[in-house]
Amino acid sequence: MNALWITLALLIAGFAGWPVTAGVFRLARTIDDRTLDGRAGGRGSASGADTAEDPSADSTTDPETRAGQEPAPDAVPAPDAAGPADTVSSARILRGGAIIGILERFAVCLAILAGQPVAIAYVVAIKGLGRFAELKETPVAAERFIIGTLTSMLWAAGVAAVTKVLVFG
Repeated sequence: MNALWITLALLIAGFAGWPVTAGVFRLARTIDDRTLDGRAGGRGSASGADTAEDPSADSTTDPETRAGQEPAPDAVPAPDAAGPADTVSSARILRGGAIIGILERFAVCLAILAGQPVAIAYVVAIKGLGRFAELKETPVAAERFIIGTLTSMLWAAGVAAVTKVLVFG
């Protein structure tokens, strides 16, 4: 019977965490939009309306660099870049975030249920090292990474804690 509860907790932590994370991204974007509206008159149509519609999209682009625009002067080209359109900040970044998030939530929930919370540090380290180059080059990616990681981990830890209290007493 315990295996059933653990499986249910893993499924809830892994798959129900995606809408929670998407909601937090939407909330963060709403707060950013309000701040921008107050300072500079808001976002224009060229400021990423395609990703504004879906805050949980797997791509994030640096707001200074959009398709068809010149990159910012401080944008660092990728090592094999052929021109300004191939800069790191204009590339799609944080690809695979939804899959990585599901796996991260599984790992965090399982670590807590197994009584090994130290394993969460390994998850954070692996995730951070894997994304280091993207996070270093693009502040937008770093912000999205932090928001998504904290939201996912809190969700998974909450599900694991509730399961542990209800099932294991």
